[in-house]
Amino acid sequence: MNSQNILLVGVGGQGTILASKLLAEVALQSGLDVKMSEIHGMAQRGGSVVTHVKMGEKIHSPLVEKGDADIILAFEQLEALRWLEYLKPQGEVIVSMQVIEPVPVILGKAEYPQGIVDVLCSKVDKITAVDALSIASECGNAKVSNVVMMGVLAQKMGFPQESWITSLNDKVPVKFLAENIQAFEKGFIL
Repeated sequence: MNSQNILLVGVGGQGTILASKLLAEVALQSGLDVKMSEIHGMAQRGGSVVTHVKMGEKIHSPLVEKGDADIILAFEQLEALRWLEYLKPQGEVIVSMQVIEPVPVILGKAEYPQGIVDVLCSKVDKITAVDALSIASECGNAKVSNVVMMGVLAQKMGFPQESWITSLNDKVPVKFLAENIQAFEKGFIL
């Protein structure tokens, strides 16, 4: 595998960091060098959470530079748009259809942009939009939408599905494991 740069973006509470740790562990299990860096922007108050994951034979820096992301995995629409400048020209966006209004919108000081997925489609050739929240709800827990998105990513990455399940077993508490595995499998077959 050539090196791959993945940017995972979301809002505090969506499980962006857990998703990044799952990805990093799967890459490590596959014998790759992995570097990861997290950025929390007031995450506990609904702010941006961004994780850079770089993997390959030898990785020197944990940060994905603007224009260098092979994939942006976005757990929320506005976050996909906000971080789009990090995508390579031939890169891919995988975006959840979920909308989480930021504080200025909640306070009535701004409006949430409409038609974000259409804007993304006009700027990116490869885009996958996923109704991850609905799929997660079918699994019995809306909070596993991040793992639905990981299933979609896993399908595109080429790592064995068993490695992802092993990583879930390592990272997810037993009482939530079954719904997380179900969410992953539903995302994987999309």
